[in-house]
Amino acid sequence: MARIKLELPENKIASVTIPVRITDINYGNHLGNDAFVSIIHEARMQWLYQYSYTELNIESCGLILADLAVEFKSESFYGDTIEAIILVGEITTVSFELYYQLSTKRNDKIIVLALAKTGMVCYDYAIKKVVAIPEKLKNILSPTIA
Repeated sequence: MARIKLELPENKIASVTIPVRITDINYGNHLGNDAFVSIIHEARMQWLYQYSYTELNIESCGLILADLAVEFKSESFYGDTIEAIILVGEITTVSFELYYQLSTKRNDKIIVLALAKTGMVCYDYAIKKVVAIPEKLKNILSPTIA
């Protein structure tokens, strides 16, 4: 069976930390796959919040998650604090890729828990149409492209 293999780009734009909650733990006594997706979403929200943005309000447009890929690497447990490093991949006129490296420190070792990629599309919810990436967001994603 072919497995997803994500290659992380080099342009890091943020790093946030998120604690694993007891409600994130599944019947296998580790972080559930659905909780990994929630943690990726939380990381993206914390990054946007640094610029006073939300997924519904970035210079009068919003974001839609167009695709998601997750490559699970290791288990995570209650009590872990996950560091989510966010990196930028391809940027087009209306969309961009965000990559995530989720890791934790345990016994003085960094353990990579998962790699992920989200395809984000800029969208105007008022007119229900895809729109161009706002200039300020372009500068945040890559200061050299604007």
